[in-house]
Amino acid sequence: MSIDAPPTEPASAPWGRDLLVLAVLFAVLLGLQLGSAPLANPDESRYAEIPREMVATGDWVTPRLNGVVYFEKPPLVYWVGAVLQEVFGANDWAMRAIPAGFGLAGILLTYAAARRLHGRTAGLLAAGVLGTSLLFFALSRVLLLDMPVAVLMSATLFCFLLGVREAPGARRRWLFYGLYASAALATLAKGLIGFLLTGAVMFLWLLVFNQWRRLLPLYLPTGLLLFAAIAVPWHVLAAQRNPQWAQFYFVHEHWERFTTTAHGRAEPWWYFGPVLLAGFFPWTGFLWPVLRERLKGGWTAARGANADAWFLALWAGFILLFFSKSQSKLIPYILPVFPPLAVLLGAWLAGIVAGQSTERLRWPLRIFGFFAGILGAALLIAALRPGTIRPEEIRLAVRDNAIPGAVILITGGVASVWFSRNRGVREALAAVAVTAAGFYAAVATAQDDFARSDTRSLAAYTMARIQPGDRIYHYRGFFHDFVFYARREVGTVAWKDELEIDIDPAAPASGRFVDEPEFRRQWAGPQRLWVVARREEAEPLFRDASFQFQLLAETRNHVLFSNRP
Repeated sequence: MSIDAPPTEPASAPWGRDLLVLAVLFAVLLGLQLGSAPLANPDESRYAEIPREMVATGDWVTPRLNGVVYFEKPPLVYWVGAVLQEVFGANDWAMRAIPAGFGLAGILLTYAAARRLHGRTAGLLAAGVLGTSLLFFALSRVLLLDMPVAVLMSATLFCFLLGVREAPGARRRWLFYGLYASAALATLAKGLIGFLLTGAVMFLWLLVFNQWRRLLPLYLPTGLLLFAAIAVPWHVLAAQRNPQWAQFYFVHEHWERFTTTAHGRAEPWWYFGPVLLAGFFPWTGFLWPVLRERLKGGWTAARGANADAWFLALWAGFILLFFSKSQSKLIPYILPVFPPLAVLLGAWLAGIVAGQSTERLRWPLRIFGFFAGILGAALLIAALRPGTIRPEEIRLAVRDNAIPGAVILITGGVASVWFSRNRGVREALAAVAVTAAGFYAAVATAQDDFARSDTRSLAAYTMARIQPGDRIYHYRGFFHDFVFYARREVGTVAWKDELEIDIDPAAPASGRFVDEPEFRRQWAGPQRLWVVARREEAEPLFRDASFQFQLLAETRNHVLFSNRP
């Protein structure tokens, strides 16, 4: 299909109904048991605590973590979190509604883009593929910055791709304004990659495939003004109020993160290959035939009739290579790759559905059936065999959900292959999507059972009994979840790490960050101290006969103790 010729559909084509159905279905799936498990430490709790402190202090310019200025990321997600806390309170559900809401928006955006590019069926299939991809689903339920920035970057690039297809006029102008606005918001979500990566993808496509004639009008003057009006004010205010901000934000958090191993996240160059293959489950087996067929035609097609497919492939490929080159690698970084792959797959599947031939799906469905069966069998063994999951109480807790999840996987794998032989394309694809959704629902239902050990109960115990004048310390660590659930700042003993107190002149003077000798001195004094520590860090203290303590409460990995009964 030519990039210049978007598909025509009857005026009665149900855009509104489709969006509503997709919104309801995926809101249920993404929202299932969303707030049941405590926020994970450190990441989720960090991105919940910073908005809490914004609300508490009234300062929405300078992010703070435990009272210390925290310049690691710009504030968009913090602002959203602060607004939700103002409305719903500081709770787990409100905070996880941030990634879930952005994830839902990404699914609807992908539907709209794929439909505009390739028709209604492609839009529905692309939305289904994206929403049932393992990594996209998982990160829609975890409070990180990656889902918001991925969706906003996708909005930028979809607006560009759709905009260059349009003739000059109102629709083209608004698509380009959407490009500038979403790029600005992406910058406020996670920094310079918000516009640098998207800009690089657009530039490379224009350059490599000689698509410059499609660029004008670009609405550059008003577009840049819109971008600046959204992205610039916070950066200016942050620099004015914090002289150390520019060095830390631009050099430490951007340049050094990409070029050095200073952040301790070095991985081999091929790291994201397995992440992509696993994260695109259950659609992994479809990737090769999709890319092979959608990118056929070579250079000539790439510069003409198949330009849209090559743009999507360039988008996915460039971001994958960019982060593969980076010295800092984390699994969520490649999330922006998933929307373009979903659109490519949706368009390919739409063609197969129209032809009603399952021959091209034979091997992708076999691959899905094989891995679904293997995963289901492994899950059954892990749930039923003692010792496969430790500690044993977690295995017992998740067993009742793991068994249905395993049955869903095995049954769905068999059903998809059987449907492809005995029914048709729609039934086979529905079996794949329903299998994935059913499995995710089983996992979500069990989320609270296998949640990482937390300090929420210790925070509740402390805040119910603490008296004015008491002090709370974290010993040789920092537990973001405790701070969030306690709704207060906490001192630390012999620990700094991400709390860059050296760049905050007020932090060292607060008296909340002490070394071991000062802690020992206070421990022997008249003031009551409440101390939270990892069990392995506290054990040397407990073995010291001269260290008198009262053990107050404990979880699987943490202890709460005091110098007073």
